[in-house]
Amino acid sequence: MHKKQYPKGEDTVKLKKLLKGISYTVIQGTAETEIQELVYDSRKIQAGDLFVCITGFQTDGHRFISMALEKGAVALLVEREVEHVPSGITVIQTKDNRRALAMAAANFYDHPTAQMRMIGVTGTNGKTTITYLIRSVLAEIGRKTGVIGTIENRIGDKAIPAERTTPESLELQALMARMRQENVTDVVMEVSSHSLDLHRVDGIAYDVAVFTNLTQDHLDYHKTMEQYQKAKSLLFARSKKSVINLDDAAGPYMMECAAGEVMTYAIMQHADLKAEEIAISANGTAFTLVFQGTRFPVKLHTPGRFSVYNALGAIGACLCLGIPMECILVGLEKNTGVAGRFQVIRSKKGCQAVVDYAHTPDGLENVLKTAAEFTKGKLIAVFGCGGDRDKTKRPIMGRIGGQYAGYCILTSDNPRTENPEQILEEVESGIKETECSYEKQVDRRKAIARAVELAKDGDVILIAGKGHETYQIFADQTIHFDDVEEVRKAFGEDCL
Repeated sequence: MHKKQYPKGEDTVKLKKLLKGISYTVIQGTAETEIQELVYDSRKIQAGDLFVCITGFQTDGHRFISMALEKGAVALLVEREVEHVPSGITVIQTKDNRRALAMAAANFYDHPTAQMRMIGVTGTNGKTTITYLIRSVLAEIGRKTGVIGTIENRIGDKAIPAERTTPESLELQALMARMRQENVTDVVMEVSSHSLDLHRVDGIAYDVAVFTNLTQDHLDYHKTMEQYQKAKSLLFARSKKSVINLDDAAGPYMMECAAGEVMTYAIMQHADLKAEEIAISANGTAFTLVFQGTRFPVKLHTPGRFSVYNALGAIGACLCLGIPMECILVGLEKNTGVAGRFQVIRSKKGCQAVVDYAHTPDGLENVLKTAAEFTKGKLIAVFGCGGDRDKTKRPIMGRIGGQYAGYCILTSDNPRTENPEQILEEVESGIKETECSYEKQVDRRKAIARAVELAKDGDVILIAGKGHETYQIFADQTIHFDDVEEVRKAFGEDCL
């Protein structure tokens, strides 16, 4: 990110200012070196920049030092000894350059997050919806809100494309600086386990942190559920206040890790915020909120028990921000839903399709259970699993599909570098454990069309896995693909 996009009010900055709060050793040169920009991608280096050598999963930034120097880097941040660096180049060594990058980025942009209220949401499922529910409430009381997450980033009403759930620390701080310049008062962000483990959010003090739930996901990276849980817990150790789901088995652990005040929410357990008298229909959800001995009626436009949990998490966060309950409930009711999150498309034939991002066993089970509650005919599930990701969840998701749907069509998600047919076979091994009828159709477009062809009056088609995504990733290409578009095309003139 360069000054033309994110002006910081000065042409250069002393290296020692960027290194404030970082433990480092000067190997060569001086920390008084003037720096133009902070860069970790050697391809983006310009004259006068500091090149931060990051050790990644696919490559090692130390390998690109010569390229960075050719492009004009005047200083290097390294993790190990490097050779053949010209004497005029400053070399600084740290033990962990990911951590150093996050702190240096915060220093470079003068700690923009310290001047805004920061709300972080973490957990396996529900993060995106909760951020948008909170945004709706903040809009209701006239606050300008920034959103950072899976679907997109937003500054007020302006959308900015998102490349990952939580950006790399340098891009994150640059985005925060832009938000601050555009008078954002509150930032609501999804905080992924990767971002916590890889120090992308280091240097950010959160005012409120929300825990949704913890179910199997990302084990290709974390390896064990214990490590996954530990990564998530890091958010609560750095937040002034925490809002935690006590119905989830990991809730008590998150409470133990919380450094500040804790507010709990639940449906089953005793908690500070408790939902009772839950009523779910195809058009939404209603429940009674019990808080400090008072009962409040809550109305949501999205159906499902999971919608109740999402609302409770959002309510807790808003209460922690000091927002009156009456404003919170009005803001929640005005939220019409999030793209790709239980998004309903109806047909004149009397059937309807639901598009949802559910891509974990727990997520798939939740949306299938919810859809089943208002399915008068047959529930047809269209789903698969992504390639180059946790393989152990494939048979589990196949089994869940078979347990809760009346018919399943197994299809491709984002195969990436894997063979799509092999992925389907692994999902199929789970559905074979059930008595559910199914078919395999590796082409996702044809699978959706097939589901529409089968659907009759009263049937519901659940298309899970991709939700808001408008692309499909293969080994050799990424193509445009939108589940909502495909359903509408398949419904044709019958689409309402």
